[in-house]
Amino acid sequence: MSSAANTNHPLSFRDVQRGQALQARLRQVVAAVRRPLTVMHVCGSHEQVIARYGMRESFPADLHVQMGPGCPVCVTDAPDIDAVIALADAGVHVLTYGDMLAVPGSAESLSDARTRGAHVDVIYAATQALTIARSHQDPVVFFATGFETTAVATAAILLQDPPPNLFVYSAHKWVPAAMEIVARLPGSPIEGFLAAGHAATITGSAIFESFVDTYRRPVVVAGFEPLDVLSGLICLVECIRDSRCEVVNAYPRCVTRPGNQRALAVLHRVFQMGDGPWRGIAQIPGGELELRAEFAQHDARRRFATLLATAARRTHKPPSDTCRCGAIMTGMAQPTDCVHFGQTCRPESPIGACMVSSEGPCRIWFESGAPHRAKAAESRS
Repeated sequence: MSSAANTNHPLSFRDVQRGQALQARLRQVVAAVRRPLTVMHVCGSHEQVIARYGMRESFPADLHVQMGPGCPVCVTDAPDIDAVIALADAGVHVLTYGDMLAVPGSAESLSDARTRGAHVDVIYAATQALTIARSHQDPVVFFATGFETTAVATAAILLQDPPPNLFVYSAHKWVPAAMEIVARLPGSPIEGFLAAGHAATITGSAIFESFVDTYRRPVVVAGFEPLDVLSGLICLVECIRDSRCEVVNAYPRCVTRPGNQRALAVLHRVFQMGDGPWRGIAQIPGGELELRAEFAQHDARRRFATLLATAARRTHKPPSDTCRCGAIMTGMAQPTDCVHFGQTCRPESPIGACMVSSEGPCRIWFESGAPHRAKAAESRS
């Protein structure tokens, strides 16, 4: 950790001199590897920071930083969206987070359903679902999405004596399971992972130790300021340079090895690991957070099983197109490799889920001008 910035210093997170020193150090450690290398960060917030501050333009030419499956909106499967649309069309009051509205299902989005009169409302916190259900008598379904951090919030409301008319349709995901899929992909160029600091505040850095032991790739937990990202990349490249397969916590001001044990207890009290589809990627063993049987009375999948089964039989998926969201999120392609990017697929008319969310790689690249900076970086190599 000697190469990491002292980000505990007050107001030092965006210090220009510190940033320049870290950039120089990153160039040194990449040059010492003496070959091109590719690493992956698994968080949309990291991609936002990289794009917002034009960091790719300053990365060494031989360092390729790929965004992985770190956008929960992007990996929510189309059949799940279809199912929730079916609930809304049947008159059920559906609540969800705002960035889920425009995500396309097989044929339409929740926004489309709301336009034609379905009762779909946006909430900003899981506790709002509890409040709304308590003020109504009719069924209320919370379409709960996100990774470990938001899953804890969903679990918490189910432990607060929820009313019998509140149901949760869980599409929560467990990120370490998706990292395993990326590591196992034939031909994957990924040599190390930059893990999301906010998720690790819950899970702890120890969650990645078995992954590192199994797949022999280092993992560095990093924060979300520009200096955090640079420090994390330095640590990751140093591990690759020295052939050290280990977990490094480069975000110690927020992350501990064991994590937040109280939050984890809440999460595991309500959810269990299950197998589930990550959109465009695969059916991922252990990648889905399912409600435990003792919470079946609040499980929308069980409560509305007959309606959902009927709707699934009526859903006709459109012919597959050339959207490359899956390849982008597994490190096998860049947004600009997709023929739709910036043309037929734009934030106001998304074809793929990666163009919808503010954490989606395609939307971040489109809105920040990242493709132009990426091309400039390639021209230097």
